[in-house]
Amino acid sequence: MSEREQQIRDTFNSQDTHLAGRMGIKILEASPERVVGTMPVEGNTQPYGLLHGGASCVLAESLGSLGSALQAGPDRVTVGIEINATHHRAARSGLVTGVATLIHGGRTMSTFDIVITDEDGRRVCTARLSCLHRDAVPGGGTLTRQP
Repeated sequence: MSEREQQIRDTFNSQDTHLAGRMGIKILEASPERVVGTMPVEGNTQPYGLLHGGASCVLAESLGSLGSALQAGPDRVTVGIEINATHHRAARSGLVTGVATLIHGGRTMSTFDIVITDEDGRRVCTARLSCLHRDAVPGGGTLTRQP
């Protein structure tokens, strides 16, 4: 892992104020081609005590978006434009692990396949995320629309 990738991973893991942090998502590995992270089932369940499908989507989008940002490079920003997910089986406890793998990395777009498994290695969810790459606004400014 490069120094930049390590810094991004550490920053991501230290922020409990954003959605991924509140859900307990932790990044274990991060590169432009592959991102691995975990999320606890506890606290991310639906009323029946099963892992909420939306929580799986948050894990998938968090991993894929991080990979997309690494793939796009430091002077670009990425935004998710499409996600789909198939939920294969329930998870009731423990941690789930997501592995996002780059399947397309272009100048303006990247797509990741994300496989989420339970602690026994059984597939819980399969997702695909596409992100658009945009040029970053110089100086950290914001875009303003012309009337």
